[in-house]
Amino acid sequence: MFAKAAPWRRSLTHLAALLLTGSALLATTTGARAAAPDEAQRAAFKQAWASAQQGGDGWRAWAAQLRDYPLYPYLPAAALEHDIRQTDLATVQAYLKQYPELIPAQDLRRDFLLELARRKDWSSFLALYQPGLGDALACDALQARMAGGAPLNFDTDLATLWSRPELPGACDPVLQAAHDQGLLTTTRLWTRIDRATDAGKSGTIATLAPWLPAPQDAEAQRLAQALRDPAAALAAASNWPNTARARQAATLALERQARRDTKAADASWQQLQARFPFSSTQRETVQRALALFHATDFDTMALDRLIALPAAAQTAATREWRARVALAEQDWPAVLAAIAAMPSTQQQDGEWRWFRARALAATGHPEQAQGIYQDLAGEATFYGFLAADQLKQSYAICPLAPVGNPQQEQLLLQQPGLLRAFELYAVDLPKLARREWSRALEGADAGTREQAAELANRRGWFDRAVFTFTYGDTLRYYALRFPLASQDGVVPQAQQAGIDPAWAYGILRAESAWVSDARSGADARGLMQLVPGSAAEVARRSGLTWAGGDSLYDPAVNIALGTRYLAQLALRYNGMPWLTSAAYNAGPNRVDQWVDARNALAPDLFIATMPFKETREYVTRVMAFSVIYDWRLHGSALPISGRLTPFGQPYALPNSLTPRKTVDCPAPPPPAPTSSVQLPASAASATDSGAPAPATSRRR
Repeated sequence: MFAKAAPWRRSLTHLAALLLTGSALLATTTGARAAAPDEAQRAAFKQAWASAQQGGDGWRAWAAQLRDYPLYPYLPAAALEHDIRQTDLATVQAYLKQYPELIPAQDLRRDFLLELARRKDWSSFLALYQPGLGDALACDALQARMAGGAPLNFDTDLATLWSRPELPGACDPVLQAAHDQGLLTTTRLWTRIDRATDAGKSGTIATLAPWLPAPQDAEAQRLAQALRDPAAALAAASNWPNTARARQAATLALERQARRDTKAADASWQQLQARFPFSSTQRETVQRALALFHATDFDTMALDRLIALPAAAQTAATREWRARVALAEQDWPAVLAAIAAMPSTQQQDGEWRWFRARALAATGHPEQAQGIYQDLAGEATFYGFLAADQLKQSYAICPLAPVGNPQQEQLLLQQPGLLRAFELYAVDLPKLARREWSRALEGADAGTREQAAELANRRGWFDRAVFTFTYGDTLRYYALRFPLASQDGVVPQAQQAGIDPAWAYGILRAESAWVSDARSGADARGLMQLVPGSAAEVARRSGLTWAGGDSLYDPAVNIALGTRYLAQLALRYNGMPWLTSAAYNAGPNRVDQWVDARNALAPDLFIATMPFKETREYVTRVMAFSVIYDWRLHGSALPISGRLTPFGQPYALPNSLTPRKTVDCPAPPPPAPTSSVQLPASAASATDSGAPAPATSRRR
């Protein structure tokens, strides 16, 4: 009787049959030109893909239709990935031999190596392993070698891994073996602990500390505690020995606690100054943290603390917060002094030029203020639009369109990688499409990337242009960078929800940059970044169909729910788009706290004094995008100042009678003298950033 084969084996003969229908594809996938894919093939691929993801051979029912389709290699790979625990080395090697350069082959190699490590099949692992597949597999490869009796060598095997402040769990057996071999000397341990401390990785420190000799192990644990629980560390610090490492831990805990509870950190600082002879650098670190977070809390004496900081303790953050606290107090001479204390590059930011002009006008220097406003008004940014309103001028938006290159376009369409990217997008696999896009254009020159982005835009793949046109004159490709995508229904859905469509477009563009499958760490999904729980509630209240969280990746569903969520949130803020935008980003509870504290401020001052940098930039970005989208929709724009309704005044939804501003492209000014304020390169791109907003503070 024959022995029963292991359940994870699949014969090489079976593999040959599995891949036979794809053999004709080799010419296509290695560069030969094929006929353009048609909708029938795309429909067949979608069905085959759904089947392949269930494993087995069912997907082969569509193989005949897909013989020359550029995405065919994705199908056997998907089936193998599903059945990876039943797959053998020969099967995987055969696929890799047939499609060695493709992304699914790389994924299959990586995932099967992880499976082999799980099985502890180290001989097969070493037969398949290639360097450069990540730290986890690098450590698995070392385990495989150790299983064969090879000792570790720190310089050749561990030095690169040791430089990481954090390593995956797969490295734990390797590090234990290195310790057992005596490779982890005290000096090496402290080198990595210091890296982990700088990176804020308390877990790494706690893991390494037991390998240190006493009492150094306790000193390392103090560093871990300072990172993990600074309040507890400060409570214990009065009993710590007066050593260099204890002072380091105390400084770190004070800096961390200042962010969480400034008053408690103040009290601990007063106590510990008598306990430890902190170095001047440590004292400046603590003083800077205390001053900065007293400022973000807008505490009494916060401005005086910032002004009193030693020069060595000053940073860009402390200087800008000196100005923000002065703005909150509407102390215009202090605003001017704070901006004057900034380095010239920081002063040239559009925000500080605007507030310098505001401060000059408020202190009796209108002519100087006018000159700054005039410079700013030539820029298509939030502060540029504000300055144009101040001067009662048109908005300076100067559109350009890229110059087509039909020959280059045809060459691009013959690139197999780019063809696969376009096809993956066409069959609703945008994440895979972006990977193929990045691979196909790796190392390409700017002209090639721009031509590819224009091609993608024509196919409805709008985010490629958003992320490509981010510099120089490409920032003026407004039609590409701010697509209207009428098929997704932004205008009618916004109108039905009772909000300004241009504002809805601005929110969408700032949230996702038109990445329809965007997903944040807080599980916000799709174009307008909605959390499923919030979306379900909006659907219930609005009488819309709710088909679950994955439906938020459908642009039409996302926009229908997102516009209504915006409308519901706006009711909380008297309809004000700028304040609702802040709540959309930071969450309404935080915004309510800021409103309670500073609702006497004008909108531009309130925005400047919001404690979160992300939210400040988000609001100014959304408001500027709203102007640009308004112009794209109507050929003119509502004044941005009309969107910045002051507290206590109702916001009026624009209608056909609302006054609008013209848009023109002024002639470029003559070269400015070297003493004049110059626009930094970042100013034009900051407002028009194509990246989705970070998700750290989203609550939708």
